[in-house]
Amino acid sequence: MTVRTVGARLTTGWDAGFGGPASVALGAASAAYRGLLETRGWLYARGMLRARSLPCPVVSIGNLTVGGTGKTPAVELAVRTLAELGHRPAVVSRGYGRKSRGVQVVADTASIHLTPEDAGDEPFLLAHRLPGTPVVVGADRWEAARRAIDACDATAIVLDDGLQQRTLTTSLDVVMARARKPWGNGRLLPAGPLREPLTGLARAGLVVATGPRESDSDEVAESVARFAPGVPLVTATLDPVSCWDAMTLAPVPLSRLAAARVVPFAGIARPEAFASTVRELGVKDDVIAFPDHHWYSGDDVRTLVARAASADALVTTEKDWVRLRGHRIEGPPVYVVSVALVLTSGAAAWRAAFERWRRA
Repeated sequence: MTVRTVGARLTTGWDAGFGGPASVALGAASAAYRGLLETRGWLYARGMLRARSLPCPVVSIGNLTVGGTGKTPAVELAVRTLAELGHRPAVVSRGYGRKSRGVQVVADTASIHLTPEDAGDEPFLLAHRLPGTPVVVGADRWEAARRAIDACDATAIVLDDGLQQRTLTTSLDVVMARARKPWGNGRLLPAGPLREPLTGLARAGLVVATGPRESDSDEVAESVARFAPGVPLVTATLDPVSCWDAMTLAPVPLSRLAAARVVPFAGIARPEAFASTVRELGVKDDVIAFPDHHWYSGDDVRTLVARAASADALVTTEKDWVRLRGHRIEGPPVYVVSVALVLTSGAAAWRAAFERWRRA
């Protein structure tokens, strides 16, 4: 069984539940995972482990589940919001899957310094999308944030995927959730998609439900009312905003996708979300799915080119473009679709959550 097949089965099980021996085995693993979470919480509650603070606002963008909620576009919007309020924000990330070690400056205010392999795909993408914004990676978020302040003169920190980290005190926790089936089967990893119990919503200062329609967010609203009463709920969509050629970076009209035979592919946590995006743009073919954070090999590229032999183009996500860099694709062009987080309700609540740290 391939990694791709295992990943697809896990994702399906996390949404619909598992049966038979798999349910028993995964349930036991989930119980062990819950024990680890409770032990860590106990150590922090009794002061045996302590979070450290910084002399500036720290905004965390995270979620309670594994992947696919729009964290990266939300980080971008948070950075832009803080900049509008007079701050010099920096992004701090763990840098999942990177080859480098320790704290590394991916980008400063002048340029990008690391390759995608050494930065991690998401930090590199954020550096690309936010020119002039420092991006720092490090397993210890406090150390990475201190580097952003000391070396890059940052006056605010945005933590990418920072809800579960406990080393750094946060000023605001923004929790992202899918509007539809936000918590999957409601079980902890690995039996379900939850990184922590839904009681973790109580730490949120803002909850953002991403989906095509506001009415889809009823389950998120019910959970917020139960576990985080009074916390504002914002709804948002992930809208395609631009398209460009992966090799030349030349802009491509989004309308071209509907007029062409296009083969989509993606290596992200929720490839069905990308499928929904490209369907709205007129793409009819199914998405060829790779594992999340998949770094493409030469064989992968040749397979994709063969699949698109009779097509006008391949189309993929920005995160996949980062992991394709370095490959020369001899075949149809590869188009990259960029998406942005667009608030459909609660824009005033989003702004108000950041306003308290307006710089004089």
